[in-house]
Amino acid sequence: MKAFLVFLGVAMLGAVIATLLLLWSPAGDADKEPVASASTSAASASPVAGKSVLLDADGGVIEEFSRDCTRSGYPYLCQYVSERLRAEDPQLLTRDGLTIRTTIDQRLQRAAQRAVDAYVYRDDPQIATQVVVVPGEGAVKTMVTSRDPADGPGLHQGTTAMPYALAAALAAGFRYDDGFVVSDEYRPSIFAKFKNCAGRPVADPYHSIHNRKKGGVRFVTLRSGTRDAVNTFFMRLQEKVGLCETVQMAQRLGLKTFDGKPLQEFESFPLGLTEADPVSVANSYASLAARGRFCEPRVITEIRDGSGAVRSFPAHCAQVLDPAVADAVTGVLKDVLAMSALKGIGREAAGMPGDGDTFRTAWYVGYTPGLASAVSLGDSRSTIRYPLIDVTIGGRRYSHVDGASVPGLIWKKTMTEAVRGTQETRFTRPDAARFGGCRDACPLPSLRPR
Repeated sequence: MKAFLVFLGVAMLGAVIATLLLLWSPAGDADKEPVASASTSAASASPVAGKSVLLDADGGVIEEFSRDCTRSGYPYLCQYVSERLRAEDPQLLTRDGLTIRTTIDQRLQRAAQRAVDAYVYRDDPQIATQVVVVPGEGAVKTMVTSRDPADGPGLHQGTTAMPYALAAALAAGFRYDDGFVVSDEYRPSIFAKFKNCAGRPVADPYHSIHNRKKGGVRFVTLRSGTRDAVNTFFMRLQEKVGLCETVQMAQRLGLKTFDGKPLQEFESFPLGLTEADPVSVANSYASLAARGRFCEPRVITEIRDGSGAVRSFPAHCAQVLDPAVADAVTGVLKDVLAMSALKGIGREAAGMPGDGDTFRTAWYVGYTPGLASAVSLGDSRSTIRYPLIDVTIGGRRYSHVDGASVPGLIWKKTMTEAVRGTQETRFTRPDAARFGGCRDACPLPSLRPR
């Protein structure tokens, strides 16, 4: 009996010693998943020692960051961060141990990814992207895609470019009910009908532009022309306002091309032939939501290297548009959204569908006072050879895809979730005395809507 008790005591002592050794050993946690939280410090956030890591706006770990974005859970975000690092200092892409703090909100990032995945499958040839930006800050809160965007071309912006011409017209003194008599076909009479910012004629009298929805000869106003996305109306409007003025308005609000080249000054600019960067499209509408205040889009706020050295990336903002003009544009786009099937996200909102030429691309861009979001969709193989006509996307068959269908549904699903539980804010009402009614381009009595 005594021998048994001695044996039992030795065994218990051995178990205690083994447990203590396991707890002390660094290998004891080798198979545990890293736990990220808002309290995770930047110095200890990397899930693997020596590796770089992406943090969200609160300091939580998003994922390990490497130069191979095809392995990322969020390849669009990874690729964008890589481009920003290369622009800041190409050497950053060769270093390990970076802690990269971003503006990303992981709750919204996951909500946006769920919305994209609900309508576009990962193995569909079409690629959907979504970006959400905070107006007045430029902070990018989400960057998601249906699959790896690789280095494919940008997508023609379509009719989401029309608000730039609308803003230029309202800034020039037009009112909501000013307009023109238009038909369903437009052709400039002379080459000088449109001039670029260098003063050179760029009109094409041999090319006709048509409306997708036929309406015959009628009087169309700024309000109705935007609501119905009337191509021929916006060509007439640009005649009056000027091509250069429209392009410069888009530039001031933040529009950029996908490849970083200057915006092309074509006569059909307001119809959206720009191969646009989705971040800049979302941010240009964010400038409207912020009452004309433009902020450079920003996804990185801080980079800390292994030695503890820190690079900060503050916001850069400027007032680029009269707040009253921005409010007037928002007033029109609010009506556009309110008269569509996408209304009802739980907040006051404004938006514009983007229908590309012959359904080659589709966009939806919209905003609340606190968030602006752009969704784009197009075939990665070729938007010319594979338009969005008679296609199956996300397991659903579509005779055609326009901005209010797949992109609009993704936008609505994300924004409904994004505003849930947040404090409600409202747009500033447009100045009716300044922008209501008509001034010089009023309809003749026989052409006034009944």
